[in-house]
Amino acid sequence: MRAGSVQAVVREARHCAVVRITHWLTTVSFGGLLVSGFAILLAHPRLYWGETGAVGTDSIIDLPLPFVLTGQSGWGRYLHFLSAWVCVLTGLVYALYGLSSQHFRNDLLPARADLSWTCLSRVVSNHLHLKLATAEAFASYNVLQRFTYLMVVFVLFPLMIWTGLAMSPAITSVFPVLVNLLGGQQSARTIHFVVAGFLVLFLVVHVSMVCAGGFRSRVRAMITGYTTSIKVRA
Repeated sequence: MRAGSVQAVVREARHCAVVRITHWLTTVSFGGLLVSGFAILLAHPRLYWGETGAVGTDSIIDLPLPFVLTGQSGWGRYLHFLSAWVCVLTGLVYALYGLSSQHFRNDLLPARADLSWTCLSRVVSNHLHLKLATAEAFASYNVLQRFTYLMVVFVLFPLMIWTGLAMSPAITSVFPVLVNLLGGQQSARTIHFVVAGFLVLFLVVHVSMVCAGGFRSRVRAMITGYTTSIKVRA
């Protein structure tokens, strides 16, 4: 540090209250969905395609899991439905806020300059080599993060909701098109499982990147809404 220079702690806004609250509500509800979903899957760890599927019929995937909770997954279904509705309502609030405040346009939609091959290749290379983002880069999402978040928000979560509703007889009796477009309730269950796998993969990568980039600073920003950095002033 040069003689006469002064270090100053700078506090900058990072996440608004709506984003922070919906983030943590989604985190809790997704945790409930994972635990309860695994319990439900253990009751019948086979996947089918079409309208029906049961023991004795041909399956398309036999998961390497035992039938350990057959007839005992009532608590899992209750927790799954409760967590699902919390997740759906939280996502609806986040979506309405993102559209009305232009959060999606300003913070998630990639700029035209970010779509160049040079920029894309550099960002992908940095992620593959685990190069940490600078403090300046932490102030916004890179193009790979933006694409990923858009995919999760507008493709994976809506598909999870759709396939979840398609497995509910009470819903499909009123809106049969939900399950008919998917090819049957067992098809919906299989797609639901595959999409859940992608969401778990996203969660693992997301947490890994948070840890690699500074767990405390990033979690603090998602709790308080602010980031702090030290800047040198002459």
